[in-house]
Amino acid sequence: MLSLTTTAATLTPPVAFCEEYEDFAAWVREFAASHADSYLEIARGTEFPWQLAQAMGAQGLLGLGTSEEYGGMGRLSGELTKVHLGIAHEELAYANFYLAQIAYTCNFTAPLLERFLPPHLASEWVPGIVAGEHIVAFGLTEPGSGSDASAMRMKAIRAEGGWKLSGEKTSITFAPHAKGIITLAKAEPFVDASGQEHRGGITCFLVPFDAPGIEVQQFDDPGWKPLGRSAVFMDDVFVPDEMVLADVGGAFRMVMGEFDYTRSVIGFMSTGVARKALDMTIEYSRIRNTFGKPIAAYQGVSFPIAEHATKLEAARWLTYRALSLADQGKRHTTEAAMVKWYATEVSLAAIHDCIIAHGHSGYSEELPLQSMFRDVSGLEIGEGTPQIQKLIIARSLIGREYTQ
Repeated sequence: MLSLTTTAATLTPPVAFCEEYEDFAAWVREFAASHADSYLEIARGTEFPWQLAQAMGAQGLLGLGTSEEYGGMGRLSGELTKVHLGIAHEELAYANFYLAQIAYTCNFTAPLLERFLPPHLASEWVPGIVAGEHIVAFGLTEPGSGSDASAMRMKAIRAEGGWKLSGEKTSITFAPHAKGIITLAKAEPFVDASGQEHRGGITCFLVPFDAPGIEVQQFDDPGWKPLGRSAVFMDDVFVPDEMVLADVGGAFRMVMGEFDYTRSVIGFMSTGVARKALDMTIEYSRIRNTFGKPIAAYQGVSFPIAEHATKLEAARWLTYRALSLADQGKRHTTEAAMVKWYATEVSLAAIHDCIIAHGHSGYSEELPLQSMFRDVSGLEIGEGTPQIQKLIIARSLIGREYTQ
């Protein structure tokens, strides 16, 4: 029989934050609150919010996971965890979605470039990301492929001293404003200088946007306007060997592993925005009167608030579980897929009902609710649609051989 020798006084419930996490959340919350009022104005325009990026850089919020050598807060370890990153992105999203989206991208690309670029190139690219002075886009999606990386058509052909890339990436966030793009392409088989044959395969490249042969075509979107989204065309764009990230042919496993973490963070960004919408609606329900009493007195208003608060809380803790598994080095692909699907779905449903509760004002540009709905909609389709996430979950539960 199992012997339980630990006393109750020493147990820390797995569903309660320790003081360190609470202090970290308060630190981020205090910073983010000072930028909350700018959200709607930024959402209406197309100008990139560099002032937000630089303010976060000065605070250290774009260097979570980047070493101090390059201006960051330190690499992920026992002191700085993926749970910390999740907390940061939820607090930022609650105040201003664009804070979270910029932090999400920079805290993904900066550590990746630090890890794989040679020092002289890392010093050129990474500190600027951490400081909010420039941004690097990430390009996976193509017109005929997204999560199905096997259908990728962008090619990389071996050239002297590097590679030549040709093809198209689409729906690339930040591309109109970025210094460069981390992109995936299928490297053709090649023979190295020693005569050894290599199979090639999906490979990751850092491509500066000022390289000859690149064209960026911006889309006109209903949301994410200040961030920008574009198609990126490459025609024999030369990339030197030192700007290949990881091994040739080894990018798929590397990037898919990162997606488990980034999909989890998307869950927090979604619930952060939805919780803000819900808090706005709770306050409105107290002050809006009909037939002599606040609308909060009607179950048609109060019950949806109760239901959405419960579902958002469930989504939050599912996200914490996924990130906790990540911090322990455990596989969490299924949990990340659950988060990506469920958190965005319940967040959109909550914001939708908040719009309805506000009536005509909720459907106007006077309030930020419409922009919130569009911004979370963008999160729902990014890094794998809900259908893709459900397929991942089903294959995990039932077995890939039964779900082909």
